[in-house]
Amino acid sequence: MAAPKKGRGPAGGQGRPGRALALILIAMVALTGGMFLAHQPTPRLGIDLAGGTSITLEAKAEPGQESAINKTNMDTAVQIMERRVNGLGVSEAEVQTQGNRNIIVNIPKGTNSAQARAQVGTTAKLYFRPVLTVAQGTPTPAPSASSSDKASPSASPSSSASDKATSPSGKPSASATTQGRAVTGGLKADTSPTPAASSAPTASAEEQAAAAKLQKQFEELDCSSRASRSKAALGVKPTDTVVACSSEGDAKYVLGPAEVSGTEVDSAKANFDQQRGMWIVQMEFSGKGSKQFQTITKKLSAQQSPQNQFAIALDGEVVSAPQVNETLSGSAEISGSFTQQSAEELANVLSYGALPLSFTEQSVTTVTAALGGEQLRAGLIAGAIGLALVVIYLVAYYRGLALIALLSLLVSGILTYTLMSLLGPAIGFALNLPAVCGAIVAIGITADSFIVYFERIRDEIREGRTLRPAVERAWPRARRTILVSDFVSFLAAAVLFVVTVGKVQGFAFTLGLTTLLDVVVVFLFTKPVMTLMARTKFFASGHPWSGLDPKRLGAKPPLRRSRRVNAPTDPKEA
Repeated sequence: MAAPKKGRGPAGGQGRPGRALALILIAMVALTGGMFLAHQPTPRLGIDLAGGTSITLEAKAEPGQESAINKTNMDTAVQIMERRVNGLGVSEAEVQTQGNRNIIVNIPKGTNSAQARAQVGTTAKLYFRPVLTVAQGTPTPAPSASSSDKASPSASPSSSASDKATSPSGKPSASATTQGRAVTGGLKADTSPTPAASSAPTASAEEQAAAAKLQKQFEELDCSSRASRSKAALGVKPTDTVVACSSEGDAKYVLGPAEVSGTEVDSAKANFDQQRGMWIVQMEFSGKGSKQFQTITKKLSAQQSPQNQFAIALDGEVVSAPQVNETLSGSAEISGSFTQQSAEELANVLSYGALPLSFTEQSVTTVTAALGGEQLRAGLIAGAIGLALVVIYLVAYYRGLALIALLSLLVSGILTYTLMSLLGPAIGFALNLPAVCGAIVAIGITADSFIVYFERIRDEIREGRTLRPAVERAWPRARRTILVSDFVSFLAAAVLFVVTVGKVQGFAFTLGLTTLLDVVVVFLFTKPVMTLMARTKFFASGHPWSGLDPKRLGAKPPLRRSRRVNAPTDPKEA
């Protein structure tokens, strides 16, 4: 007797469908648990459903400066716009690039849309300002001394600036780090004395009141939150003496009037100095900027810390405050405790101040919360109607097989819902109305995969085969058709996602996500469940309500092999 040949098991894993079912069950439990652990039990809603304002901005470059529209500058613009939106006290705002030259700003309900448009649509403002006083970013306790002790911040810097530049944990804060940075250049230091504070004329009553007001603002300024940091910078004029926060929020400053505008920076680059083994930032100024920078560095180099520092303020926030060691002119070098990332970020900020890049509004959409709720309800009703029609069709045509299809749709729905909820905090995905439409279309795509497989099984039964071999023989052909169909759908979604801008991407993203989940569900749930059901008497016997009744399907009678008895050749045997 010949030994049985070794080979592959039955196609589709007929013998062990439980493994696939256990795998998808573990995935569902993990995703559901992660959804609740992340405190995100519902998907984030987009502006068109939750209400708010959506602004689409397109980058424009000056003639001959088209190269200014690049990923680095667009990312910097996004960071600046985020700070501006936070300055309006907005929570859960979204600012992101789309394509190569567009930025989408989504601001939830409860925000002044006109103010938001004015904030995000203007070019960033970069200025070099002298540092007058520096302290920790938390509010300063009110002194118990008399009012005569409240001197102007410009005349009396904080008594212990070096101590206040250290965080409570003892680690150097951003201000301490920037104080450790120095600005140097190729010119010789000018140590000409500056006029003494006592030689200044006596301040008028208005000036004293303004100084007292500024002192109070400085003491009460809290830089611990992004919103308060941005609010401190709102309405600041270049000619004003102002209070400002560091971009990290651990230091606050009193800054003098702007001495040099960022538009006077011709270029700024981050380079690694091989000799000193450190990262530096090199700046080049225009002709006008060179004279202005020489004037301010001449004054600052003769001062004591912290008044020998100048602040690089972007939209009112101090991104760096290095010391000045000598008088500088057309070029300067900022060195200190830079990493490659921090050096590149500072160089990019300096470059952005002179960047010939602006933004124009492409579209502004404002949706009230009531209208968004109506749209969401309409979308859910449309989805429910579509699902109900699919269920009615499946029950009427496939009868018992409809149970397998409905269970598969339920699994697909659970996976889709949990993934959408988790993708909100993970990548900022927000469910908008086109995305809801994509989910509704996905119901038909998923049902189509079940129909393909069921029809292949019914074809095998029509050929006279019993259910268990029919299930396994139908799977390879159905699998090929399902993969080709889903690949076409996913390819269309991917192309649509890449070439479109705005809310249409929500439709494309949802369609692509649900198409991938359709493959997962069919392979790991529908096929294994069908294999198990084929072992039950209800389906295997072809019950009239199973949807697999051979008589109803017009099956051929099973092929039977008959033995043919050979006629005897020996007459004696006859």
